[in-house]
Amino acid sequence: MTSFAKRIAAGLTAAGFLLLLLPAAGNSAGFWSRMKDKYDPFVKAIADEYGLDADFVHAVIKAESAYNRHAISRAGAQGLMQLMPATAVAYGVKDVFDPEDNIRGGVKFLKVLLKLYDGNIKKTLAAYNAGQEAVKKYGGIPPYAETRTYISRVIATYRAPAPGRRTKIFEFRDASGKTVLTNDPILAAQRGVSGTT
Repeated sequence: MTSFAKRIAAGLTAAGFLLLLLPAAGNSAGFWSRMKDKYDPFVKAIADEYGLDADFVHAVIKAESAYNRHAISRAGAQGLMQLMPATAVAYGVKDVFDPEDNIRGGVKFLKVLLKLYDGNIKKTLAAYNAGQEAVKKYGGIPPYAETRTYISRVIATYRAPAPGRRTKIFEFRDASGKTVLTNDPILAAQRGVSGTT
C-alpha cells in the first residue's frame, strides 16, 4: 500500500469508517481460501457439534461479513456471522467480535431456523437475512432484492466445489427405504446427513 493510500485509510478509520480491502480480481480465490482456512478449525468443530455442514456455515460467513470479524452492518449486525445484538444475547454470545463466540451463536441460530423451516435452506437463509417475521408475513421468501441476492450468493458458494477437493457424496434413505446417493449439499442438509469424500 502506498503512503498516500495509508493516509487515506488512516483518515477513514479515524472518521469512524471501517475499511475493508478486498483482493484484486485475479487474486480472489487465494484470498477466500486463506480466510476460510483461518476460521476453519472453529467452523468445523462448532458445525459438527450442532450437526451442520461446515461448508454451509462458511458460505454464510462469506456472504455475511466476507470473513471480517469486526464487520458491523448499517442495521447493527456484528461479527463474522453478522448477529444482531438481540440474537447474540439470545444465543449466549458474550463477545460478538470473538470469532469462536460469534460462530457458535450463528450456528445455533441457523440450527434453530433449519428446524423451524423443516430443513428448507432457502427459507432458513431468508429468515437469517430478513428475519423470521418477514418470512412469516410473506409465507416464504420475502420479495426483497437484497434477501433474494443473499440466498443466491450463499447457495452458489455452498455448492461450489473447493479447489483441490473431492466431491462430497451424501447418503440417506428416502421415505420408501431406498438408498439415495447425491452430491447436492442442500438436499443432504434437508435430510440432516453429512457427506464423505
